[in-house]
This record gives sequence, structure tokens and C-alpha cells, in this order.
Amino acid sequence: MDGTILVADDDRTIRTVLTQALTRAGCKVHATSSLTTLMRWVAEGRGDAVITDVMMPDGNGLEMLPKIAEDRPHLPVIVISAQNTIMTAIKATEADAFDYLPKPFDLPDLMKRTARALEQGAGPRAATPATEQDRDDLPMVGRTPVMQSLYRVVARLMNTDLPVLIWGESGTGKSLIARAIHDFSDRRTLPFVTVTGAELADIEGPAKVLARVRGGTLLIDEIGDIPQEVQARIARMMDASSEDAPRFLATSQSDLAAAMDQGKLRSDLYYRLSGATLNVPALRDRVEDIPLLTEHFLTRAERPSDGVLTLSAPAAKLFANYTWPGNVRQLEHVVRQLTLTSRASEISLAEAENVLGTLPHPEPLQTQAGTERLGASVERHLRRYFDLHSGVLPPAGLYTRILREVEAPLIEIALAATAGNQAKCADLLGINRNTLRKKILDLDIEVTRGRKMM
Repeated sequence: MDGTILVADDDRTIRTVLTQALTRAGCKVHATSSLTTLMRWVAEGRGDAVITDVMMPDGNGLEMLPKIAEDRPHLPVIVISAQNTIMTAIKATEADAFDYLPKPFDLPDLMKRTARALEQGAGPRAATPATEQDRDDLPMVGRTPVMQSLYRVVARLMNTDLPVLIWGESGTGKSLIARAIHDFSDRRTLPFVTVTGAELADIEGPAKVLARVRGGTLLIDEIGDIPQEVQARIARMMDASSEDAPRFLATSQSDLAAAMDQGKLRSDLYYRLSGATLNVPALRDRVEDIPLLTEHFLTRAERPSDGVLTLSAPAAKLFANYTWPGNVRQLEHVVRQLTLTSRASEISLAEAENVLGTLPHPEPLQTQAGTERLGASVERHLRRYFDLHSGVLPPAGLYTRILREVEAPLIEIALAATAGNQAKCADLLGINRNTLRKKILDLDIEVTRGRKMM
């Protein structure tokens, strides 16, 4: 990399690590703990890219992005933040940040994004003020990579007119994501209407729905369960474009690509709706977010007495090991019930077991400490991969593709764990150093000397 990076973070350790890593990569670095100093540097024309925290002692980094865009329209800004909610990603996108990463972040990943910022630049950008209709109470909380990736995609989709398919299990928050796309879009002052297949079954149904939505956002709930006759009406409704045509969103618990292959979903409707597809992960696939979500629900819960409940360590372990078949919605209901029934300021293991044990169809607890064998996890994903092809064999070369997907993150994580020392990394992996070098080149892995950011 070649360029000057302005780093602003009130955490001295982060400033030191970023300065060392960027300097080793060939960059010049100016680091500060003051947002005021950062803005002065920007005004003076310093820097080719900016890395800034959100919460600083003398201000909010996100609120400064419009000013940076005004002073330096083509200066790329990467936002890093410990506030791991969808609002942070949305506000960063609205302010036209080049990229957004949650804390804790992986240093090699940040280095790659910084290199892209220097190479591509941010391009022309116009500052967009953050919406006044802040929805910090949205229960879409998570610092896991899968959730952060989802947040970034949602933020990019907000102000487009692309139809969006949102699929995931019941209780994962599909309708919340649809609502967020509307509430932070250019259509937020227009109606947001949710309809089911029953409301569209009547011959006049589509016309009545369009009259209600009036150019706003139309969410079709569980599109995969709608009869094909009604699906044809929806397709025709989408084709009947006009000046006040709504934006179309749809949710589904089933895999619509598979449903189309099986003849349950019209292909013309699927392709009309699939301008973008969002996969909302199940709670069991982001176990690390359970403590954050639990804390969020405990803080919001209304208690008969004063004070906020906390979860004891044994109860927290129980929550992490539970499979949560009802996903985030089930977790919210469990926390709400515990809030009403708990007698102390801390929820005990016995109280948590009692509530989980009274659920209608509780899933068995995982036998391991919230983990799954790698082999079992790979087998599960491979079976799903084959199932998605509905009896048709995947493209040839599967062996190489699967090995590459496993090999690349393994080497990247091992390099990060050994601070980029290839000799130590090769020893850790149990392979020859020359073999490691070849794989780094073949897999296009960027090696950065420095410690992994935690």
C-alpha cells in the first residue's frame, strides 16, 4: 500500500496497532485520539484515507462524515465501531462512508479494506443527513460476521428500488428487516403495507392493495405459500408500472429457488422479486450474539420493581447451549417471562431451566458447550448445498472449490494468530514453509505483520 492514512480512535492500543500495521504495509500514518484534530487534518488536505471510531471524547465520528464529504468529496472514510447494531451500519451508509467494520475487528481484514480504499477512492459522493427517525430500539443486534454482513447489505439496499427477497426461519426478524429497509429509505414518508396471499386472492385484491400502498413499500408475507393463481396476479401487478408504483419486498421461510425448481413457485415471479436476496441467519448460527440480544431485551423489559435484571453465568451458558427453534422471537419471549417471574436482580440457572422447560416444544440442549464438530458442520453445509440443486449435480470441480473455501480462512486465521510470521504459521499448520508461501500466492492472501486485533 502507498498513501497517508489518518487514524482517529480514543483507544491507545488500537491506534498503536493500526499505526504499526499500516506503516509496515508502506503507508504514512497520522494517529490521534481527538476528532477535532482529525477534522483539522482533513481541512488542511492531509491524508488519502481515514479510519475513524464513532464514539470519541470530543464528538461522534459519524456526525463528522457530511463535513468530511463537503471538505474532501473523494476522501474515503472507513468507520469502526463497538456499537454493533444495524443503526450504525445504516448511519454510516447514509453518511456515505467508504466502509464500516464492527469492533472487535480482524486486522488483516481492515488492511484489505484500507488497500481497496486507497486504490479505488470513494468516488464522487454527496453527504446525506442521517434520518431523524432513528430506530435505535430495533432488536437487530449482533457483532457476528454473518450479521454485520447482513447489516451492510441492508444499508446498501435502502435507497434503491430493487425488489428484495428476505428468507429465513420463523422468528429470525425478516419483517423487521423489511421494515428497516422502508423506514430508512426515500419512501419512508409513504405507507408500508404488509399483505398475505388471502388479501390478494380476490380478483380486485391487487388493485385494492396498490391503492393502500400509494407508492410506498409493499411487503408480501410468505410468498412461497401463496397459490400459483395468486402468484400470477402478483407478477402482473409488478408489471403494471406507474408513477406511484410501490417497492416490492417478500419474505419466505422456505428456499424459494428450490420451490421454483419443484414447481411450487412461478419462475417469472421469482425472477421479478429476486432483485436482491437476504438470508437472515438462525439464532443457533450466531450463538455469540445471544448475550448481546439477552442484554438488549433485559434492558428494554418493564419490571414491576425498579432495576434491570442480569443473567447469571450458569444461566448464560444454558442460553448459549440451547438451540432456540423459535430464534430471536423465542429469546425475547423467554426474557420477558423471566423479567416477570424472577425474584432477585440476577436470573438463576434454576429459573432459566424452569422457563425453557415449560415451552411447548423445547429442543434438546446441545451436548457440547455451544459448539459443533467441524466435520458435522461441514457435512451439514454440504448436504444443504446438494439439496439446493434439487437432484441435479453441482458444477464440476467441487472438490477444489470446497478445499479452497476451507483452506483460505484457515491460513488467514493462522497467519493472524502468529502475527504474520510465516515460519511460525507453517509450523502451526504442520506444512512446509515453501508450501505455505505457494498457498498464500495461489489463494491471494495478504500477509500483514502485527497482532490480531481483539
